[in-house]
Amino acid sequence: MDIQAAIDAFLRAPVFGIAGASKNRAKYGNKVLRCYLQNDRRAIPINPGAAEVEGQTCYPSISEIPEPIESLSLITSPHVTERIVDEAIDAGVKHLWMQPGAESAAAVAKAEAAGLTVIHGGRCVLVFLGYHE
Repeated sequence: MDIQAAIDAFLRAPVFGIAGASKNRAKYGNKVLRCYLQNDRRAIPINPGAAEVEGQTCYPSISEIPEPIESLSLITSPHVTERIVDEAIDAGVKHLWMQPGAESAAAVAKAEAAGLTVIHGGRCVLVFLGYHE
């Protein structure tokens, strides 16, 4: 699948998970969540240290979200990304978007071997969806 087809498939999801969502509006984990919301997308923040982010119920892990997540944005450190990829595979996530700085070669390889579509390599969802402050 070429990169544009992967992005199109990712963005067709009815619900998006945001691993690494942050209450700090200066952090990318918050900006990515707000970007989905600005574009009228249903977005679910994931962060074990927060009960809510930007008025959205926040879940400590993918497995605790009460509905399926098809597309997952990762705004996490690479070692956390590796752990979350395992959880995403177990939860049936189909598409991952590793934001710049979240990538891990091991996580990409594991996700792709499990059949997930993985967007990585410096591409940022904020650019594709047109984030604004």
